[in-house]
Amino acid sequence: MAETLKKGSRVTGAAREKLAADLKKKYDSGASIRALAEETGRSYGFVHRMLSESGVTLRGRGGATRGKKAATA
Repeated sequence: MAETLKKGSRVTGAAREKLAADLKKKYDSGASIRALAEETGRSYGFVHRMLSESGVTLRGRGGATRGKKAATA
């Protein structure tokens, strides 16, 4: 699907729904927003918005976290 979209072109109607469903499926199976953005040639913000519109519960940020460390007993 992503190959048929020109960079910066407006995505509407059935094509938008198809892209949203495709992104949702890949995100739910573990792909990051950045990876999806690179794969589709769209911006991080575009992919984030498409996922939000399709009702995905976005994951928290990865990497080092601040705060209390887990107790190691």
